Parts: sequence; structure tokens; C-alpha cells
Amino acid sequence: MNNRILLFVILTVVLVAPAFAQQAGSGQQVTPAIQAESDRPPLTVPKAPDFWDGDDPNVVNLILHPFANKKYVHRLTDPIHDRLNELDQITAEQKTHTREIDSRTQQGLQLASEKVTLADQHASDAEAKSQAAAAAATQASGRVASTEQKVNSLDAFKGDAQTEIRFSAGQTVLSKTAKDVLDQMAGPLKGQRSYIIEVRGFAPGSGSAAIANSKKMADSVVRYLVLTHGIPMYRIYELSLGNASAGNGMAGKRASAPRVEVSVLKNDLTAQR
Repeated sequence: MNNRILLFVILTVVLVAPAFAQQAGSGQQVTPAIQAESDRPPLTVPKAPDFWDGDDPNVVNLILHPFANKKYVHRLTDPIHDRLNELDQITAEQKTHTREIDSRTQQGLQLASEKVTLADQHASDAEAKSQAAAAAATQASGRVASTEQKVNSLDAFKGDAQTEIRFSAGQTVLSKTAKDVLDQMAGPLKGQRSYIIEVRGFAPGSGSAAIANSKKMADSVVRYLVLTHGIPMYRIYELSLGNASAGNGMAGKRASAPRVEVSVLKNDLTAQR
């Protein structure tokens, strides 16, 4: 009876053990959850060459074989540990690479910021130079306008004072009264510029005789201004008009008495200085 029970147990174990081992083997198959950045193939469960997988075919191993032992567990888990170590190494390398990229990115951003700051500084300098150039151009334009005004005013002489020196008939020498009048007129001109003196001589009569007499009177006035008051000759314009129309707006009226009209003409530049 006992022999039959033992035989029944052995046959049951023999029939059930392969199915249990196959189910345990299929349940323990490992598929990597994360594909590493290497070219290594996925992990596979090592397959036994036969049912006994290197164990001796006896009753004890037949009973204990389907259960996991240390050797069997190590054979299945060692490749997983190796792959995990490899993933840890790859992760560490990725962190290092990421830090390097971050460092380079920060350096690039800092360099770009410095270039932007330098560009802004150059732009500010250029704007300042442009404003200075515009101010200089405006100042130069003002100077040109002022110069043009002065140039246009070079020949703009206006009458400042007019003096009349009268002579007796046949007289060409200046009297004491005539000299006093000329002194009063020429005195303020000392040290001044931008003025001219117009001397016009008039004499009654006709033809060249009247012109000659008017010239002698005008010459006496010019001679006194040059020798006594130091008036330069280039500032004096002498005209011998004979018995031509008299000045002071009396057009058409002939000279009735010998005389010399002296006019001081000043330029507008004198008032601007």
C-alpha cells in the first residue's frame, strides 16, 4: 500500500513539475523597461539545455528543482544587475553632459549679453557723435549765414555825417572856421574802421575852369584830413564836380557858391563789432 502511494506521488510530481517549471520560467522572463543609449540587445532569460538544468536526475532534485534556489536566482538576476549598473553609468554620463551643455549655454548667453551691451554702448556713442555732428553742422550753418550777411554788408555804406565847407570867391585855402569844422568831423574817426569819406567840390562858372577850381578846394580838404588827422588815402574818395547840380537833394540847381561837401559813410559791420 505504501509503495503504491509513493509511486502515485512520484508520477504526480513527474507530470506536474514540467508544467510548473514552464509556467515559472515564463512568469520570470525579464524585459528591460528602459532601453539604454547603447547598442546592447535586450536582456533574455537564459534557457536550460534540458529539464534538469544541470541538476542530477534524482528524486530530491525532482522535488526541489521547480523552486528557485540561489544559483538559479543569480543566473537570472546577474544580467539585470549588470544592465542596471550600465544604466547608472549612462545616467551619470548624461548628467555630466547636461551640466557641460548648461555651462556652455550660460557662457554663450553671457557672451551674447556682453555683445549686446557693447552694441548698445556703440549705438549710444554713435548717437552722441551724431548729435555732436548735428550741433556742429548747425553752428557751422549759423557761422556761414553770419559770414554771408557780413559779406553782403561789405558795400552797404550809409551816411553818418555831412559837413559843408564854404570858400570865398577865388579862395582855395582852408580858413580857421573850415579847419575847426573838419576837426570836429574827423576827430571821432580815429581808430575806427569800415568807413569812407566822400569829398565833393563845387564851383560856379562853366567848363573846365569850374572843374579845376572845385578840384583845388577838394584837394585842400583832402590834404588837411590826411596830414592833420592821419586819414588813409584809400578811405577818401574825391570828386571835382565843377558847377554840377548841388547836393543835399537840390537836383537841377547849379552851384552858386564855391564849397566842398564832406560826407562820412559807415558800413553796417561797424555796429556788429
